[in-house]
Amino acid sequence: MLEAVGVSPFDEGVYRAVLSGSQSAVRDLAESAGAGVARTGQALKRLAGLGLVQRVGRGQWEAVSPQSALSALLNRRRSEVETAFAGVETGFADLRRLHRAGQLRSDPGSLVEVLTGREVMMRKIEELSRSVTTHLWTLDKPPYLEQVGQPHFDERNSATTREWAERGVDIRGVYCLESIEPPGRLGTILNLAAAGERSRLLPHLPLKARIVDRRVAVVPLAGGSKDSIVLVHPSGLLDGLMELFEAYWERAEPLLSEGPDVVEGPSEEELVLVRLLHSGYKDQAIARQLGVSVRTATRRVAALMQRLDAGTRFQAGVKARERGWV
Repeated sequence: MLEAVGVSPFDEGVYRAVLSGSQSAVRDLAESAGAGVARTGQALKRLAGLGLVQRVGRGQWEAVSPQSALSALLNRRRSEVETAFAGVETGFADLRRLHRAGQLRSDPGSLVEVLTGREVMMRKIEELSRSVTTHLWTLDKPPYLEQVGQPHFDERNSATTREWAERGVDIRGVYCLESIEPPGRLGTILNLAAAGERSRLLPHLPLKARIVDRRVAVVPLAGGSKDSIVLVHPSGLLDGLMELFEAYWERAEPLLSEGPDVVEGPSEEELVLVRLLHSGYKDQAIARQLGVSVRTATRRVAALMQRLDAGTRFQAGVKARERGWV
C-alpha cells in the first residue's frame, strides 16, 4: 500500500508492527516481522529517514502520528514526481530540438505534411484538439469544415473551451469581418469568449491558421479548408507563423473588454455594437448578427450614439475609446 510513497512491503510490515504498540523494542519488532534484528534495524532507520518512526530510547522505537507523517511524505513524493516530470519535459524539448535539427538536414520535406479529404482532415483536427495542453491560437476566417453558428456546434465548442480554460490553456482567437458574417456566428464567438477564450477582431485576415501548443500549425492550402490542409511541424516556418499570430493579435481589437470594469461602462450589447461599428458594419449586417430587424438595429445604434453624445459613427468609436470601453 505504501510502495507509492517509497516504502517497501517489508518496511511497511515493520511500520505496522511499530504502530501496534506505544513503544517497541527492535527484538520484538524483528520477531513480529519474522526477520533478523539487523534487517529490522535497517528498516527502522529507513522509516525514520522518511519521518514515519522515531527512536525514543536505547533500542526503543515509536511511530510518529500517521496523519501528519504520511501527509508530509505524500506531499514530498508529489513534489519529487512533479520535479521529475518537469525534468522529463525539458528533456523531451531537447530531444525534439535535436530531432528537428536532424530533419532539417536529412529530410526537410517531413516538416510539412499535406492532408486532403474531408474525413482525413476532420480526424486530424479532432486528434489535435484532444491533445491540446498549453496553447491554442487561432487566426479565423471562412470557409469552415462544419456548419458554424448552429446550436450543437456552439455548445460543443463552448464546453471544450471551458475545459481548456480550466486547465490553464492559453486560448486566443483573432477573427475578421468574414468570420462573423454567417448568421449566428457572432453569438458563437461571444460564447467562446464567455467560456474562456480571449477573442479579438480585425477588419481583414490574409490567412487562416490554428497553432496547437506551439508545436504544430494547421493551415489551409489555396482553395480553402474544404480542399486540403497543411500541418507545419517545428521549423522556421512554424516560428514565423507564431510571430505572425502575435503581430495580428497586437493589432486586433478585443471583442469584449479585457480590462477591469469602468464606471458607467457599456452593456454587452453596446460593446458589441461599438466593435461592429468600428469594423465598418452597416445596419443590415448588424441586424443579422443581433437577430433583430434593420429598424431595431438602427434604433439601437442611434441610442448608442446619443449616449456617447456622438454625431457620427466614427465619432462614436472615438468617444467609446475615450471612455475606456475599448
